[in-house]
Amino acid sequence: MTHTPHVAADDRYATMQYRRTGKSGLKLPGVSLGLWHNFGGANNADTMRETIRTAFDLGVTHYDLANNYGPPPGSAEENFGRIFQQDLAPYRDEILISTKAGYDMWPGPYGEWGSRKYMLASLDQSLKRMQVDYVDIFYSHRFDPETPLEETIGALDTAIRSGRALYAGISNYGPEQTREAARIARELGTPILINQFPYSMFERTPEKGLLDTLEAEGLGSIVFSPLAQGLLTDRYLNGIPEGSRVTHSHFLQSKQLSPTYVERAQALNAIAQERGQTLAQLAVQWVLRGDRVTSALVGASSAKQLRDTVASLDFPALTATEIEAVEPFAVHGTQHA
Repeated sequence: MTHTPHVAADDRYATMQYRRTGKSGLKLPGVSLGLWHNFGGANNADTMRETIRTAFDLGVTHYDLANNYGPPPGSAEENFGRIFQQDLAPYRDEILISTKAGYDMWPGPYGEWGSRKYMLASLDQSLKRMQVDYVDIFYSHRFDPETPLEETIGALDTAIRSGRALYAGISNYGPEQTREAARIARELGTPILINQFPYSMFERTPEKGLLDTLEAEGLGSIVFSPLAQGLLTDRYLNGIPEGSRVTHSHFLQSKQLSPTYVERAQALNAIAQERGQTLAQLAVQWVLRGDRVTSALVGASSAKQLRDTVASLDFPALTATEIEAVEPFAVHGTQHA
């Protein structure tokens, strides 16, 4: 691959769907690019660069990171920062960059959770790794049961008032935690923009109160793992391919590929085929049905895989009849059945 600076496609906004984030003025692309996997220190530099550039050319304006993404932790931000400076820095005002702090990042008592010291130190480190002056969204990555929520949300408020971030987000917060975080943030004058959480045909916990809470509070939502770590693709419908994620990831194990899973996934795949699309494309459209999810956060191991996923948005919206047909097979906990 040549390493000349990137010139973005003129038609990058021609087909992407943008959805308003809660009651804010910010819009997110229907599909956002997550750098949790595939952008660590051991990944191919040219592949990462091609994927990030392709995302922007497709109208995927949102790049989602966290301090601990890699491996090793921090390497995804470093890789993204290098590629961003090479190729996308002239387009900074067209791009949303998000990062998070909450999980274990460095040794000692100040290297994880939700204290003010950790949150703001982590953000400063993230900005340095990515070589940017600010991020668009800074998240509390997980609720800290031992730190007053006022302290954690206060750190987000400081991040925004100091200019290091434009919007505040929370991730992996349940309904009651979300309500309380939103209340505190409103009193501080820095509303929470968005909650990020897992949601898919096989992970439907958010339907038990969280989606209702977000709607009531006026927050947006961005969902990760809409493909259930690859289970909602055609990859495992006929066994385990050599080199696939299930062979080397502790997030996905072969015991999850049960006969029950295969039966349901094959039924969903048949519905997708009737629509002329892949199971992965159906899965993305399913989480975006209606208007309760702002954006589907997807990973990509290549530019081609990202193009295929973004193409989900080119298909007609699911009809009520199709949603009803999906329902018997979109069973929460299928990956553990």
